[in-house]
Amino acid sequence: MKIGIVGFGNFAQFLAKAFIRQGHTLCATSRSDYSLHCSELGIHFFRDVTALFDADNDVVLISTSILSLSEVLRSLPLDRLKRPVLFVDVLSVKEYPRQALLEVLPEESDILCTHPMFGPQGAKDGWRGHNFMYEKVRIRNEGTCSNFLQIFASEGCTMLEMSCEEHDKLAAKTQFITHTVGRTLGELEITSTPIDTKSFQTLLQTKETMMRNSFDLFYGLFIHNRFARQELENLENALRQVKETLIQKANEEQEETQP
Repeated sequence: MKIGIVGFGNFAQFLAKAFIRQGHTLCATSRSDYSLHCSELGIHFFRDVTALFDADNDVVLISTSILSLSEVLRSLPLDRLKRPVLFVDVLSVKEYPRQALLEVLPEESDILCTHPMFGPQGAKDGWRGHNFMYEKVRIRNEGTCSNFLQIFASEGCTMLEMSCEEHDKLAAKTQFITHTVGRTLGELEITSTPIDTKSFQTLLQTKETMMRNSFDLFYGLFIHNRFARQELENLENALRQVKETLIQKANEEQEETQP
């Protein structure tokens, strides 16, 4: 397939290597100049998104940040599309891009919302066994859609078809909570000690991994997932409950020891 990538940051570069390995033809565009890196990978880099749309791709992959999605979609020269194209997003939230793509794209464009639940750090040794979520939002050309999904299936991903709403419910309880706990540990400034347990080392790794991500990603997971705020409140309530239980137990034991 011919795949055009809009937004060629670290995650798009990570995906592109597998696309190329499988024999697909790629072109890319981005706000930053990745022409040298693309040249090394055998990818045609366009400084102008219009040139990418003129390239007559089978698939246009949207790999922007969550916060920049709306601006990027508004900038797309959709009038340059020569034929119906499959648009795919790979953002970490799903209801938001689903609605945005439906509002912006022409009716004849197919839409596939996806979330590869892994990245360059966690899947550096391959994608086998990693989850890949998708929803066929509007698909008329099943062949192109199936060919794109096969990229991930052939790499050994666990393919999970679910609604964008269900994804966001689950992601708020898992991905968002993981980022929140990691950043909370960062605020605590926890560091390794001579008596670390394995469990504490796991917490350190979580902190370090989450703090390597941009705050914009964390904020995007919060502001563009309508279920995240409730999970944040649940986490606050859980911590409060744990604290109250400890204090109550301590008070009870103190009363028992008093004459």
